[in-house]
Formats: sequence, structure tokens, C-alpha cells
Amino acid sequence: MKKDLPENNVKDIAIAVALESETAESKVWYVYLINLKNEPIENVLITSKGYGEKDGEQVKTSVLRHMIPVVDSKAYKLIEPIDEQTFGLNNEFWLSYYIGKDIFDKKFIFLPESIVEMNFIRIPVLNKPGVMIK
Repeated sequence: MKKDLPENNVKDIAIAVALESETAESKVWYVYLINLKNEPIENVLITSKGYGEKDGEQVKTSVLRHMIPVVDSKAYKLIEPIDEQTFGLNNEFWLSYYIGKDIFDKKFIFLPESIVEMNFIRIPVLNKPGVMIK
């Protein structure tokens, strides 16, 4: 039963949307997983999807799945590129990983219009401008 499972809280893990490059015509954005822990995480599974309302209609993107064998301590891994057209949707990233034999999971949601310049920070470890959820 669910009540019998240990409560493993996710700490020192972040998902970030970072501005990779910019030209007069376009901007290139990537989504990263950042491990701020002092230990590696293993068997990382991430599912991503976008959903919400655009122009008065309900919109859903495809669900993408990513597997990363190991993310070292104080390191990052590229999850996927992200299109600016999805910034008006909820962008959800569901993360599961192991530390030893313990499993951890957390859902990260970038709300519509949260990926905007006024919310930018210098993302730790990655050292790029963007928006991060911890």
C-alpha cells in the first residue's frame, strides 16, 4: 500500500530551461537536469509533456521519455530542446531516480508564461541564463 512506502523527498535536484543561443531571428532553448547533490543519482527517468489552453482550445503535446544512466554530483545533463511556442502551456517534467536502493520522484511544472526574461537567473552548475525549479 502507498502508506507503507517510505517518504523520499527530492532535495538539491533542479530542472532548468536555459537560453542556449540567440540571433536576431530566433532563440534556442534547452531543458537540463541539474544535480546539486554531493552524490550521483542513477537510473534517471524523465517524462515531459506540455498541456493547457491556446487560442481558446485545449492543447497537448506528445509525451517524451528520457533515460539517463548516471548524473554525477554537481553536474548537469541535457534533457531536450524546447520550442518557445510551448512557453504558453504548462510544461511538465516528471523525474524519477535512484540513490542506492532508494527511489525518488518529483513533478516539476513550468507554468504558462513563467519562462520570461524577468524570471531569469544565472543557473548554478550550468552557468547560463534561464529559469529553474528546485
